Amino acid sequence: MASQWNQKDVPDQKGRVVVVTGGNSGIGYEAALALAGRNARVILAARSLDKGEQAAQTIRQRYPAAEVKVMALNLADLKSVNSFADAFLASHDRLDVLINNAGVMALPELRTTDGFEMQFGTNHLGHFALTGLLLPALKATPNARVVTVSSALHASGDIHFDDLQWKKRARFRNEKKHLYNLIADR
Repeated sequence: MASQWNQKDVPDQKGRVVVVTGGNSGIGYEAALALAGRNARVILAARSLDKGEQAAQTIRQRYPAAEVKVMALNLADLKSVNSFADAFLASHDRLDVLINNAGVMALPELRTTDGFEMQFGTNHLGHFALTGLLLPALKATPNARVVTVSSALHASGDIHFDDLQWKKRARFRNEKKHLYNLIADR
């Protein structure tokens, strides 16, 4: 039987800086918790500062010596992405790991602040812009890494380059509404 990899297998992260988008819940929170527990300086990039601070407090309760900071980031608003990157770069000269984890799915038809379809704008364009803006710190850090989290749903999709905003595909809109209703009923 294969061994189960766990937090104990993570090497010491002392001196390393890690940004986790959506680090206040789910996979992002678990990654932040594990890395903080192995001595990384963790920045929780969260849309809700209250939820981010709650997550940071929980991490600090578990690991009292943990260096955890919360910074505002709304990936559905490119002005917020720019503000986050500016604030990060003003206070950090290195970035060892960027974990692009935050995401939304199965939403009703919504648009980002900049007019993009919400799921595409948040999950892809927001992270793309963030990664590009943080490149100076990533490039200045030896062996820096960018980790982009996805779900298995990527395998069932296809890209319609002539309709990235999903304005022409009524069938997709109906399927999306159906998916949203299924999730909302849980």
